[in-house]
Amino acid sequence: MQEPKKVHGINFLENREKVLIVNKTNKNDVVSLIGNPHLTSITYPNKWIYFQRTLSKGKLHKLGQNVLKENNVLELSFDKYGILKNKKLYKKEDMNKVAFSKAETKNEISKQSFVGKFLSSVKQKMYGKKKF
Repeated sequence: MQEPKKVHGINFLENREKVLIVNKTNKNDVVSLIGNPHLTSITYPNKWIYFQRTLSKGKLHKLGQNVLKENNVLELSFDKYGILKNKKLYKKEDMNKVAFSKAETKNEISKQSFVGKFLSSVKQKMYGKKKF
């Protein structure tokens, strides 16, 4: 029995990337092979980005949580004539582990008084269950 998968983005992105040839493939070829880009750079409109993310259900020791199987990002750069100049495939192994601090910053400025919290709660309850 095959395990259930959730795929977001382009299937088999790694295989499709191998077909693209630098200095030969143009934007029209890329659109016909892969499709329209998921993301284009605002500052550099000739930079296209494609995603592939595959999640699967974990085994018993993971208690059925989703497990990341694949996480591929393809970055394509074109010249002003629309010819592919650079391609880079980032894989799951290229992801950086980012550690976040558990410390919290206290914000004394936006603290509400008891009355402010109470009125906010009443307002939320009044307008929260409206049926239209």
